[in-house]
Parts: sequence; structure tokens; C-alpha cells
Amino acid sequence: MDLDLKGKRALVCGSSQGMGLAIAKELSSLGSRVTLFARNEDSLKEALQELAPGDHDYLVADFDDLDAVKTKVKEGLKNGDYHILVNNSGGPAPGLLAEADLLDFEVAMNRHLNVSHLLVQALLPGMKKTNYGRVVNIISTSVKIPIVGLGVSNTVRGAMASWSKTLASELGQYGITVNNILPGFINTARIESLIAGKSKNLGKTEMEIEEGMKKMIPAGRFGEASEIAAYAALLCSPSGAYINGTSLRIDGGRTGSI
Repeated sequence: MDLDLKGKRALVCGSSQGMGLAIAKELSSLGSRVTLFARNEDSLKEALQELAPGDHDYLVADFDDLDAVKTKVKEGLKNGDYHILVNNSGGPAPGLLAEADLLDFEVAMNRHLNVSHLLVQALLPGMKKTNYGRVVNIISTSVKIPIVGLGVSNTVRGAMASWSKTLASELGQYGITVNNILPGFINTARIESLIAGKSKNLGKTEMEIEEGMKKMIPAGRFGEASEIAAYAALLCSPSGAYINGTSLRIDGGRTGSI
């Protein structure tokens, strides 16, 4: 299997912690130059130290500010083209869809779909020039089955999946693949936040909520960020060249669909 990423450059969003950082670490271990991209510079500086030795850097911007994202990516491109883009951002706050405000959709669409589209357009010329491009979107299993209590998230994730599938059909001819990873319950700050929210809303302890969630998973446990990173690395590698337009669940078997 050819997982060699030497000579490749990757832009990994939301990479100061959690799944984004795990993916950045994995790509760097395979030889890629990595640019971390998130909003907290102190966290990015710490994350940079966790990457395998190499010519890595970071960009700082709040994904709610599209102009700032565009400016920072232009700065990053001054140091060379990117071959790999990992779109990853924190999920919208939980809540019932019927109670969602229009502003909730606007913020979520900007943070996920609009930023991802902006980044693809910025990096696309370099990917076409080298005939090598990998776009990996970290979304959610709600693409397959909507998750109760995550109304805005379900809606926006679905839009991301359709956007991704359409891009895959348009860009495959240039040696560019576009795929989605659909994480289930993964040990990150996001799952801790969801557990805390459910505990408050249902009047149960966080331990009871966690145990109940694990009972929904055939594997009997939450996944690890490193398990998401391993598959992301395959998609970004030369061996992933014929995987295009796919949404893969990494959820321990929890999602109840084929």
C-alpha cells in the first residue's frame, strides 16, 4: 500500500485539537508538510509541537469570518500549493429543528459549507496543476440517519454531503478526489459537550448518559480520534486515488442503515 505523502502539502482545518489534530499528526508522520488551521493561536502553537518533524506551519482565523479565512489562505499559498484539504469544524449547538432560528442556519452554513467551498476554490488551481488533489470532509453519521436533537447540524451536514458528491463528479478528471468521513461517537471535546447537555436536559448523571450511548454501539465503546485519522490518511494517499464521492461511516456499527 502506498501511503507515502512526501512532497505533498496539507491544509487541515480545526486542527488545534480532537480529530483535526489527530489527522494532522497522521499526515505529518507519512511525510506531508502540514498547515494547521484554527482560531486559537496558543492552541495551534502547542499542536504544532505534536507533529512529526518537518516544515510545518499554521494559520489563524475564525471560521465565522469568511474574509479572514480567505486572507489567511492566500498567505498560506505564498509558501506553495496544497495537495490535500481536510475540512473540519465544530458542530452546531444541539437543539430541536422546529425551534431553530434562521441565524442558526446562517452561522452553521458559513462555518461548514461556505468555508469549505471557499477553501476548495482557493486550493483547486494548485491541485489541478499537479494532477493530485485530496479533499476530505469530516461530517457526521447524520448524513445517513438524522440524529435526534441535532436539527441544525443534521440539515447542514446533509448539505455538505451533497456538495461533496457533486464536486467529486466534477473534479475526478483532474486527479482530485472528494470524500466524506462520517464519525460516530468519538472521544473528543464535542462528545463531552453532548454528554453534558444530555445530562442537564434529562436529569441523569453524565456516567449514565455515556453508558447509554455506548449501549447503542455494537463495538461497545466510543471511537478514538486516531481511528478517524487512519482512514483519512488512506483517502489522502496515492492508494486512495480510486476512492471518490464516498461517505464512509466510522461508528463502531451504530448507524442502523446499510
